[in-house]
Amino acid sequence: MSQSEDKKAVTLTSFKLVIFAIAMFAFCMWVLPPLYTLFCEVTGLNGKTKGQYQATEVQVDTSRLVKVQFVATKNENMPWAFAPAERILEVHPGQAVTTHFVASNPTENIMVGQAVPSMVPHNATDFFHKTECFCFNQQALAAGETAELGLQFIVDQEIPKGVNTIILSYTLFDVTENSKDIVEQKRQELTTATQAAAELITNNIKL
Repeated sequence: MSQSEDKKAVTLTSFKLVIFAIAMFAFCMWVLPPLYTLFCEVTGLNGKTKGQYQATEVQVDTSRLVKVQFVATKNENMPWAFAPAERILEVHPGQAVTTHFVASNPTENIMVGQAVPSMVPHNATDFFHKTECFCFNQQALAAGETAELGLQFIVDQEIPKGVNTIILSYTLFDVTENSKDIVEQKRQELTTATQAAAELITNNIKL
């Protein structure tokens, strides 16, 4: 094979490798995430929890207790303080339970957070029903603001007998950059509240 043919072969091989790399990148970015989500929804692996549950009248199983442990973590770029108000609860299957997490924004700016849940053991995900959860919505906090983030849930009566402890973990992410509408809405709420407080003070002085 001549030197010219060698160069052509190398160039062709390099071109094929570049095309392959681009194809793999596109596959990882756009194809794998929805497939992974579908896989988790079908199998329950990785502890992905279910969405909002519509509560119905059920009889509480007072003969059994299930321990629910709450864990709060943060993405490395999230400066908020974030923790469960109660780290462990013992609940009866079928019992409607209310608790909350506490989040604080120590920065000087309005920020928006999004909590992403996960659960172990994975076979408990089908039997842990969230009727209300702060993770369903993004949370906006003003500079220095602290908020209680509510969670209501029911452990299903049909939960396997071998599952006596559930660990529910929330990881908090900073989504401020992609939530400009929410930031603006929060800013308007703060302005309205400040104006109302100023008017109240003015009226009291006049009285």
